[in-house]
Amino acid sequence: MTVARAEAPERRELPPSMVERMTLILDAFPSRTVRLTLEDVARVTHLPRSTAHRILDQLLKLDWLEHSSFGYSLGSRALQLGGAASDTSELRAVASTHLHSLMLRTGLTVHLAVLDEGRVHYLDKIGARFATSVPSRVGGYAPAHCTALGRAMLAWLAAEEVEERVGSELRAMTGKSVADLQALHHELGRVRSRNGLAIERSECFDDIACVAAAIHAPEGPIAAISLVGDSTTPLERVAPLVVDVARQISLELYPDLGTRRGRTLRSI
Repeated sequence: MTVARAEAPERRELPPSMVERMTLILDAFPSRTVRLTLEDVARVTHLPRSTAHRILDQLLKLDWLEHSSFGYSLGSRALQLGGAASDTSELRAVASTHLHSLMLRTGLTVHLAVLDEGRVHYLDKIGARFATSVPSRVGGYAPAHCTALGRAMLAWLAAEEVEERVGSELRAMTGKSVADLQALHHELGRVRSRNGLAIERSECFDDIACVAAAIHAPEGPIAAISLVGDSTTPLERVAPLVVDVARQISLELYPDLGTRRGRTLRSI
């Protein structure tokens, strides 16, 4: 009787330099939303687990990677390299269908925006005839402190970061604008008490009202969506739709959010 011997796994030569090994690990993360465990990294790169762990630790210290309970992901330095931090194509692609559906269900104008220092940067604007009356444009900017979009994101940042972004002197856009830090912090507290729902009426543009909610990553807000109408629009009626759509987009981008312990999307 012949006993078949299991073939030994193919031996792979490890890259000789630390730079090559670091590159192997960074290449294992094809996009900003990918999260890998230590075991995942070792399997994808074929590096010994101990070697992968040591290099991951160095990449964390240098901000090339970030780590949370869901694993490793690209860090701020990796995202900034080559302009990756401003690459919003994946966000826009995932949000697109949801934004169109929200516009059709409400008949209101829909915005998608991200924070850029103390401003909101409009990535998308979808609407019917009323959209032409809203003085915003794709690629344009507006002060974060007096927009529902901005407050929906600022509400989840530390107070010190909020003040660093908006500055100590807040410019009033209309006669109803929040114009000082104390009032802004009070309003951000109201956003948190409403489970992330931000509402403003005629604070950024006269006769324009908005309701917004943030799109979340495990680390915090990455964008926000809003519904826009005139100052008499009963936004409270459509507010639950905004929260629900923001949650759906968050979960499509970051499926692990649905199983988070502690603060979950249900409480955001």
